[in-house]
Amino acid sequence: MDFDSPGLLIGLLVALPAAFLLGWAASRFDLRQFRRADREAPKAYFKGLNLLLNEQTDKAIDAFIEAVQRDPDTSELHFALGNLFRRRGEFERAVRVHQHLLQRADLSPADRDRAQHALAQDFMKAGLFDRAEEAFRALEGTPFETEARLALLALAERSRDWRLAAEEAGALEKSGTGSFATRIAHYHCELAAEADERGDAAAAAALLDQAQAASPQAARPLVQRAQRLSRQGDPNAALVAWEIVRQRCPEAFVRLAGDYAAVAQAAGQGDAARQALLPMFNQAPGIDLLRALALLDGTPPGASPLLMDLLREQPSLSAALELLDTPRASWPDTARQSVRDAVARAARPQQRYRCAGCGFEAQRHFWQCPGCLGWDTFPPQRIEEL
Repeated sequence: MDFDSPGLLIGLLVALPAAFLLGWAASRFDLRQFRRADREAPKAYFKGLNLLLNEQTDKAIDAFIEAVQRDPDTSELHFALGNLFRRRGEFERAVRVHQHLLQRADLSPADRDRAQHALAQDFMKAGLFDRAEEAFRALEGTPFETEARLALLALAERSRDWRLAAEEAGALEKSGTGSFATRIAHYHCELAAEADERGDAAAAAALLDQAQAASPQAARPLVQRAQRLSRQGDPNAALVAWEIVRQRCPEAFVRLAGDYAAVAQAAGQGDAARQALLPMFNQAPGIDLLRALALLDGTPPGASPLLMDLLREQPSLSAALELLDTPRASWPDTARQSVRDAVARAARPQQRYRCAGCGFEAQRHFWQCPGCLGWDTFPPQRIEEL
């Protein structure tokens, strides 16, 4: 090439500045386009956030979709959109958003774990429990492992897979999440009940031992053991087991005092049982203790002399019904007033007015609800009249 040609030199001198100007103009154009897109994307994002704060979920979703379309590489917008879909019950759309995130090759490991956790929640909310379990198990070894195990524990309980539930609870306890001793005891008790239904008494007894070892203070293993002995026709052994329940777990024992009384009668220990139950009734009168004592006395509960004490101390409808089942002629003088007190106490919660707007309850009628400030939201009828 002849660089000494004057025409060529002039052409180069003209072309080089022109190329420079064209390059500079193109870069400025791209920069302006980038700045415009950068301004528009946050604008759509903040618009959606504002709508969300104002509880306008539908419009917020439209705004976030617009923001995602303008900036498809922003993972935070995808997470926000997916969570909104889940909250609205649009689980298929939420699943698609989070699956799209997981398919991105440029997603960071932290965001990938987050998307996996969100996808598992989508499946859980949608009732797709098999897929939810698979998605939660994929989170093992991630920062979401504890949350995933708690969800797997809930799934195991829902499906009544008590062995799996015990394993998950044990793993959570070993990880330092907290104590699951009471839950584990219940799981073993459920397994013991299933073993009893199969007729496997040895397995049931062993499972109850495991339950008691897991939570020595739990009432259920002791109660279930006493009930098993009662069903097996061994009243003496059952009475010993019920005595352990009475001494260690008196609150749980009261509800089952009738079973204790029946076993005591079968073992010929009715008087001793009455001596054990009477102080408990005097300290905290209750209908279950009254019925147990009446069983030991061989009289109907309504004819028990302790019934009036119960109505005076605890005027309940259950006690009033026991009295109403007895002939009116045998009522003591204070019986009518005791029954009235029991009915009045039971009726009091039903003699309220309830706001149809917010559920606020009040003893008197309001034209304007003190709770939600709505007008004419109180119906003219009381709760018991609706």
